[in-house]
Amino acid sequence: MHNKLYGTTLLVALLAQSCQVNTDIQTAPATLRSNTEIDAFIRTTLQQKGDFRWAMASDELVWSALRQSDGVVSVGYKPAGLSADLRETIHTIDIQDAPWQQARQQLLDLVLQTEQQTDPTLKAADLVAFSEETLPVLDLRVKRLETIQQLRASGLVRYVEPMGYQPGQSDSRAKTASSSGCGSNIADIPLTEGADYTTLAPGTKSPWNHPYHGIRDAWSRSTGAGTKILLIDTGLSDTQDNLGSAFNQGSSTGRTIEKRVTLPKAWFWSSAETPNDGCGHGTAMAGAMVAPRGTDGAAMGVAYNASLVSVRAATDVFLDESREMKGVADAYILAGNRDDIKITSMSLGTILYNSQVADAIRYAFNKGKLMFCAGGTSFGWSAGWTGVIFPASMSEVQAITGIQDNLSQRCETCHEGAEIDFVVVMEKAANRRHIPTLAMNGNPPSTVGGSSVATATTAGMAALVWSQNPTATRAQILDRLSRSASNYPNRSSNFGWGRINVNAALTAF
Repeated sequence: MHNKLYGTTLLVALLAQSCQVNTDIQTAPATLRSNTEIDAFIRTTLQQKGDFRWAMASDELVWSALRQSDGVVSVGYKPAGLSADLRETIHTIDIQDAPWQQARQQLLDLVLQTEQQTDPTLKAADLVAFSEETLPVLDLRVKRLETIQQLRASGLVRYVEPMGYQPGQSDSRAKTASSSGCGSNIADIPLTEGADYTTLAPGTKSPWNHPYHGIRDAWSRSTGAGTKILLIDTGLSDTQDNLGSAFNQGSSTGRTIEKRVTLPKAWFWSSAETPNDGCGHGTAMAGAMVAPRGTDGAAMGVAYNASLVSVRAATDVFLDESREMKGVADAYILAGNRDDIKITSMSLGTILYNSQVADAIRYAFNKGKLMFCAGGTSFGWSAGWTGVIFPASMSEVQAITGIQDNLSQRCETCHEGAEIDFVVVMEKAANRRHIPTLAMNGNPPSTVGGSSVATATTAGMAALVWSQNPTATRAQILDRLSRSASNYPNRSSNFGWGRINVNAALTAF
């Protein structure tokens, strides 16, 4: 929908504004802050305020974070005189309308003029890191502190954020943290009938945690047929036929699977990214959510007759590159623009709030999507930094975490907090065993844990309920899920509404 609220007066005001660099900006010698200093500020802010936004940091700290990461700054823009808070209207904006184009061009001119003071040969195209078709955002390669100062002082700017900076990048463990969730999706030996799974007709393995959520009983009422879930993750294995040629087998029929990619290529000379999973995480999530109820002895998913759109938006579960933020934002835009998609599931995240991803989530939210996000899984480097991670911390999404089969404790590495909406049993207290899912190839299952699989499982349960009630609104589906949960009507401060009983959600209250 085009936003036509601005008119001739606003256009005149925009054109009258100077495109010259603000000469009042102070140009004292800049001090490049170290990762350690930046991380200390972030940690202190989180501890004192419970939140961190780059708007809380100085120009110098923002510039330092930009220089200490991949050099891409995310600039949210707006026409002059318009509120910076677009959360209610983000889905109505057409950035091709004159006021938005004018604001964008004016900021691009400002940045080019400032950056040319270092490199006079620069052209506007050299600055643009990623193209944008929907959101009022510029992703720019910037080097000068003065550019950050100019942008943050402009009335055309909503936010200025170093897009790829994440705490822990100077830590020797950062590489391990960045690749977390990858490399372990291979068949576990041995898995035991009765303890780890139950074999069901026509020859499939139902994970041990399904009865804790009434899933097996629910299948007499709904199997997810007619629904479509968008999975935002690391892609799907191209060697797992249960997510390919055998997606429809046994009791799973008449559904579709799409494999998309929104992750930009790594460098301008590299080839485009593929939708294939090089990590293993996306394959495991898809398995828990929608793997077929087949004949081959593989593990089955909750919504075994739901369709799937897989979007490869990242390389691993920890979002620590500008291109991963862009990939995730574009995945939510894709979801928002598809009428056939009602549910999204994302088990990726980051410690720090990212305004561009938040814009995209609000775009999808305003278009009626029901979005589930992982509450967080801690590793040694991140323990104590935060509670519920971003974007699960946003009110527009449903935050999910995992608990043990004693029904009272979170899983060993799962996050908890006030933002959590639902929990899923996915870890055995006695031996820390997790639930079976699809491995990268073959039929023998692997196992997967953390808030990641809790999120995928919840998305599958939501698909069962929406399948039974295809004309229901998002609010009505959430009401059914909440009323069926173990803590209802008293929401827990750490575990939200608690453990969904999807069979009860499928029954009139």
